[in-house]
Amino acid sequence: MATKIFVNYPISDLERSKAFYTALGATIDPRFTDDNGACLVWGEDIITMILKREFFASFTDKQVADPATTAQMQLAFSRDSREEVDAVVEAGLAAGGTEPKPAQDYGFMYSRDMEDPDGNIVAFIFMEPAAVEQGPEAYMAAQAQA
Repeated sequence: MATKIFVNYPISDLERSKAFYTALGATIDPRFTDDNGACLVWGEDIITMILKREFFASFTDKQVADPATTAQMQLAFSRDSREEVDAVVEAGLAAGGTEPKPAQDYGFMYSRDMEDPDGNIVAFIFMEPAAVEQGPEAYMAAQAQA
């Protein structure tokens, strides 16, 4: 069985968050969705659970960070092109997200960050396939010689 990735994080408004994340391309699995949270499927092996803050808090004895003021994690999803990165971020902005900083272009990788309506950070990246294969330094060196 392949390893699956499950990420849980707190949100304040379940319906608003469901609308935001479905605008980004996630689908909701109704079998694991109720009044406390929603199961967002990004792919066969990547699932996120958006949970109402008070329900999320029941899973830990630690204080739950406020994502509007504290960065605790960043989800990053790859896309197949820079244009796909731009398109998904534009859809997120139209659905109530914000972009906290300009796009980051490293030559071998293009990245845009956005914050969901609660302040959770979601990034979308495109990495040149040759950079994945060769590593960023070798790819950039080859680009400089071209």
